[in-house]
Amino acid sequence: MHPTEGRHIPIGDTRLYVVERGLGFPVLVLHGGPGLDHHMFGHYLDGLAEAFRLVFVDQRSQGLSDPAPKDTWTLTQMAQDIVLLAQALELKRYAVLGHSYGALVALQNAVDFPGRASQTIVSSGFPSARFLKHVDRNLETFEPLELRQQVSSSWALEKEVKTQEEMAALLHDQMPFHFANPLDPRIQAYEEQTAGAVYSADVLRHFAAEEYGGIEVEDRLPSVVQPALVLVGRLDRVCSMEASQAIATRISNAELEVFERSGHMTFVEENERYLDVVSRFLSRHLH
Repeated sequence: MHPTEGRHIPIGDTRLYVVERGLGFPVLVLHGGPGLDHHMFGHYLDGLAEAFRLVFVDQRSQGLSDPAPKDTWTLTQMAQDIVLLAQALELKRYAVLGHSYGALVALQNAVDFPGRASQTIVSSGFPSARFLKHVDRNLETFEPLELRQQVSSSWALEKEVKTQEEMAALLHDQMPFHFANPLDPRIQAYEEQTAGAVYSADVLRHFAAEEYGGIEVEDRLPSVVQPALVLVGRLDRVCSMEASQAIATRISNAELEVFERSGHMTFVEENERYLDVVSRFLSRHLH
């Protein structure tokens, strides 16, 4: 299935660019980054479009969405943007699925607007910046050594990145860290499938200097009332099992699904199971 042509949706102070696939119950899909766009998912989620209406969102000032004032580049504003987008699309009921940084936006949305989304799916996320501490430890033992140096150098450059080309190079250098197997041949296939992305280097640079949004919602998770699905790769070096367990235990109506053979890229590394788990969860809570 190929993406339909996207469109811009006004949400007040800016317009968000969305691409839709499929029909049925709507699912707002949030990319990672910050600074990426909907191309991040390639066609890996297209299997869900057989039963659901997938609305891939280029978040504020990213991708093909309109530029917005820099002082609005915050996690809380992006979480509110989801509510505004749903209103603009006249969605009475909808789910939110966020991966990586998108998972942080989905979590912030869930605690700031409990029950507004009918379901929330947190894919490879964490509820507090304290869970980032293990990332450096994982890098210290990351093999092979030349890839460790490559990833470390790319992270250091995030605070200086200025062009699309520079950002694409950083993402390429970091990708082995995000797969369970750093030499996974599917890395090249993933990069080919996600070609065409419009990277927002200024957004990445902004967030890299501010702890990537500084999410702190751990103590507020019990306020989430909608069903939540928490997805995590057992071998994720960025968003740990511990972080996902913290989310799942504090949200009363949450389910935790562990992908035993995956790192950070669960929807690529175990695609068939990922689609099955998400589809079953959404279908169970439609009524």
